[in-house]
Amino acid sequence: MKGLVCLLLLLETFVCVVQHQVDGGLNENEISQQLRSEDGRQNPPQTDTLRDEASTDSQQNYHLFFTDIHAALRELTATVTEQKVNIRELTATVTEQKTINRELTATVTEQKGNIRALETRLRDEMNKKNDVTLEELNKKNYEISNLTLGQVELRKENRDREIAFSAALVQSGYVEFGPFTTEITLTYRKVFTNIGNAYNPVTGVFTAPLKGAYMFRISIFGHGGIPATATIVKNGQHVVIAHDVQAQDELNSSNGVVLILEVGDVVYVRLESGARIVDGQSNHNTFSGFLLFPLR
Repeated sequence: MKGLVCLLLLLETFVCVVQHQVDGGLNENEISQQLRSEDGRQNPPQTDTLRDEASTDSQQNYHLFFTDIHAALRELTATVTEQKVNIRELTATVTEQKTINRELTATVTEQKGNIRALETRLRDEMNKKNDVTLEELNKKNYEISNLTLGQVELRKENRDREIAFSAALVQSGYVEFGPFTTEITLTYRKVFTNIGNAYNPVTGVFTAPLKGAYMFRISIFGHGGIPATATIVKNGQHVVIAHDVQAQDELNSSNGVVLILEVGDVVYVRLESGARIVDGQSNHNTFSGFLLFPLR
């Protein structure tokens, strides 16, 4: 575009110079006289025919020169007009592109706003979710803590309910018990098991630490000729008896019972008067018991 403007300026300057020369220079007559003067100095006088031909050639050249200038100016004018149309079209296109860019800018700004709003909403939802998760975690921890405490208490309660014992009559050697003229309480001194420490091997007495149902069992052994008799006693009252009698050979008997005991009730074994039992390393005479289940 700048090159075209410069070309027009140069053409306009050229036309002005030519016009100035035409307007301010020699007219046709002066040119003819000058030509004749030049011919007179350089050549001998010529005929009128030669002068007329020279004048005609000069006029033709002058006419052709200005005809070419006007044709060039018309072409330049058409080109300028066409360029103006192109410029207007380009201006309209640029204006349209600016409008599109403004719309795109507005759309991008709106999308950025939507993205920020979405990020804010997601952040709020994540914070809420984290709060809920933390609350659930604390709740679960509380439940686990309570469960753990409950398990500890239950385990402790179960330990308190773990009551069982088993004992034999003598620790070593061979011993005969009886016959006696009265009943005696047998003390089973060789303790195999005493969970809960409810059995006392010094006195031979079991004391109930909990209210519940208890299972007790005794076994006795003796020699023929004298009866072998022993009784399970609860709080001084005979409950069940193990008895065997024959003239000779060995005597064996056993018995068991389930008793409902209150806290502090006592259970033990008594050898009947006139009875005899014997024992040694074989541990034939035993006394055992355990808690079946507690009662409220």
